[in-house]
Amino acid sequence: MWTDLNRPPLDQASLRRALVRSDGNSDARAFWNRLDVVESTGSTNADLLARASDPGADRHVLIAEHQESARGRHARTWVSPAQAQISMSVLLGMPGLNLADMGWLPLLTGIAVVDALRTVAEVPAELKWPNDVLIGDKKVAGILAEVARTTPEPAVVVGIGLNVSLGAEELPVPTATSLLLENAETVDRDTLVRALARELARQFRGWENSGWDTGALAAEYRERCGTLGKRVRAVLPGDKEVFGTATDIDTSGRVVIEIEGSGGETFAVAAGDITHLRAAPITD
Repeated sequence: MWTDLNRPPLDQASLRRALVRSDGNSDARAFWNRLDVVESTGSTNADLLARASDPGADRHVLIAEHQESARGRHARTWVSPAQAQISMSVLLGMPGLNLADMGWLPLLTGIAVVDALRTVAEVPAELKWPNDVLIGDKKVAGILAEVARTTPEPAVVVGIGLNVSLGAEELPVPTATSLLLENAETVDRDTLVRALARELARQFRGWENSGWDTGALAAEYRERCGTLGKRVRAVLPGDKEVFGTATDIDTSGRVVIEIEGSGGETFAVAAGDITHLRAAPITD
């Protein structure tokens, strides 16, 4: 039972009517096959990964009002008050996709989250490579993608964690924020879920219809990426560090860094932690 009037539960029936093809939705644009809202679970990503061996489970949206074991990149965990976030995972099959391009799905999801937040919440969201969503220099949403299967066709589970109504004292770290703290046009989670699910479906359909073209997708990503042009530190596997300016996102989804003091040498980062830095001091 919920008691916080500022954090009402999601309306599963309404979301199904709006988003699910097989639930009386006459909208031909409806994309999702199933949508469930559960009160609590360990991890929505883990729950969908457990279903992924069944190809009939594709296009399933699972949302938890509270996650007990939520996890992000590098197995990082966090805890949020119930109904203060959107904790949503989707299972997507991608017939005909080259396995080498599976890593583009979380970046595509980042594009969808940014566009949904800009449109519905009216906040200046942008991407920090690879798939953190920032408002200003603070993180409002994170994305975690996990390979669900590679046969008979590739499938990936993508999780989105969006801070909606967290107050300053509830944030996990000082570098986080929420839509409430950023004075968003809306913090209604039903409205936000509909926007996120529809925009993700639109982006996914566009990529699929393009024949999984990564060149066009890279161009879309660059337009929303706040990392480009910034001085950054990249911490690579093995704790190697690279400092420089982020200059591009290539068609493999890697961030290209022009290394400081190298005379123009570049390095493409496929996996690592990126930190935005202040501009280097000017010296004589």
